[in-house]
Amino acid sequence: VISKCLNNTNIPVYGDGKQIRDWIHVEDHVSGLLFDLRHGKSGEKYNIGSDNELTNIDVVKAICEILDELKPVKDFNYRPKTSLDKLIHQGLEISIIDTHAIINFETKYLEQVKALLGDHFSFLKIMSIGDSIEIYKEVGPPETVANRFHLSKMVGSHGIGHTRMATESAVTTMGAHPFSTGTDQCLVHNGSLSNHNSLRRKLIKNGIKFETDNDTEVAAAYLTFKMNEGYNLGDALEVGLDELDGFYTFLVGTKSGFGVLRDPIACKPAVLAETDQYVAFGSEYRALVNLPNIDNAKVWEPEPATVYFWEH
Repeated sequence: VISKCLNNTNIPVYGDGKQIRDWIHVEDHVSGLLFDLRHGKSGEKYNIGSDNELTNIDVVKAICEILDELKPVKDFNYRPKTSLDKLIHQGLEISIIDTHAIINFETKYLEQVKALLGDHFSFLKIMSIGDSIEIYKEVGPPETVANRFHLSKMVGSHGIGHTRMATESAVTTMGAHPFSTGTDQCLVHNGSLSNHNSLRRKLIKNGIKFETDNDTEVAAAYLTFKMNEGYNLGDALEVGLDELDGFYTFLVGTKSGFGVLRDPIACKPAVLAETDQYVAFGSEYRALVNLPNIDNAKVWEPEPATVYFWEH
């Protein structure tokens, strides 16, 4: 269907297209197969479904509507039925960097833009929202990902990078760090939370939405939830020492700076370096050795259960 649309040719549909199918994403299907393989009983039969029944023609129409927005047919003076400009009566600045897009608009239009994306562009995922922090993440070797997003050309007061070798959740773009669940907030995490499922259920009851099964997203959502209750970041991290179980080192970014917290046992490695010009954090010292003037920097291992925070 996609190739026919892009080539402006007729789309073949069997019969009247009203045959109903249960449509499932390939990653969800594979996850179901792996689950059955690990937990199923020999000789049993299992049906994997998604409770997402649609007619063939509805799927074709949905694809066409999406492509109408992404790839309008300019030769016929065609304009998509739904445009950002038309719906919020305000021109937007949209820039594309590889697989990511940055949408700039006035804060007062935030809820309208979020509703628009949810209603008409549900295939898109929001990486972050805010005035300052932009999150870029993808699957692939670190150097390749950095080059795809032109990270070497970016400037700012502080930056957070994370290279992840997944051990407990899917290797996907959405599963990569950082995670952001609040305005101008993000979190990366080394370790494993043992009570993330119970915390997830609690947060869902309080209106928090999740995109992945990753425990790091739960940690990010927990901190956002606490800050929405009135805690500042430092206090939210302090309270988290009692409510977050497991082994972890958190690096949290905000509009004004970043913070570091290790669990009370501090079994995950962490190193900080500080000079008059910068503060740097890494899982190991070797990650910091190429920084300017590192030989004269104050280098130390952060204490367990101690919140550190730097602001610009």
